[in-house]
Amino acid sequence: MFSLIVIFHYLCGKFVKAGFNWRRAKRNKLRVMDIKVFLGKFASKFLWGNLIAMAIVVLALFIGVQFALAIYTHHGEGIEVPNLYGVNYDDAVEQMEKNGVFVVASDTGYNKRLEPNCILVQTPGAGTKVKEGRIIYVTINSSSTPKVKIPDIIDNTSYREAQARLTAIGFHLLEPKTIEGERDWVYGVMANNKSLQNGDLVSIETPIVLVIGSGIKDEDVEGDMLDVPDSLGDEVDDFEEVTEPLH
Repeated sequence: MFSLIVIFHYLCGKFVKAGFNWRRAKRNKLRVMDIKVFLGKFASKFLWGNLIAMAIVVLALFIGVQFALAIYTHHGEGIEVPNLYGVNYDDAVEQMEKNGVFVVASDTGYNKRLEPNCILVQTPGAGTKVKEGRIIYVTINSSSTPKVKIPDIIDNTSYREAQARLTAIGFHLLEPKTIEGERDWVYGVMANNKSLQNGDLVSIETPIVLVIGSGIKDEDVEGDMLDVPDSLGDEVDDFEEVTEPLH
């Protein structure tokens, strides 16, 4: 009886194990079949045909857009900007408007070697190709010399520093005028024999004279001392001693 039970238990275990292996094999088989189905669909002519068609459409759109933009913007075409330096502003406006380009004065400068109202700077520069209707911004030469503020140098800087600052601005300096005071200290600024103050506007063409100290702060003026002799010598009269009262 015990032997039959053991044999039955052994047969049941084999049966369960066999069933488990069968189910696992079935799942593996189904998994392999799913992969094959997926790969089969991915490799189908229908799918590849759609992908190729989409790529052709995208490429055609890209080429079409590029071609349309080139036509709309006149790619590679343009008007070459001439060199307008030194050209009269009115003449430049008339010349460029004939080519469909506009010239606008955006700023003024000063160059004493050029005629007033001529062009000093242009943007874009010479040789640049621009489209019709583009604006060229220019700086024209002023008819009058610009005025510049006198920097804060009066009673605030040395002669060397004031000279460097004024020269950098563009002023022409004459020989300085010296007065009593600390050596090379700036006590004033003059132009056309007139005293100026810090911040005054002066033409850049006006010569400037700096008033600086000579190094003598105060002159010690001493009076001449008189030599008084100890004895008057022969110049003193002899007097007799009077012992009696005068009547």
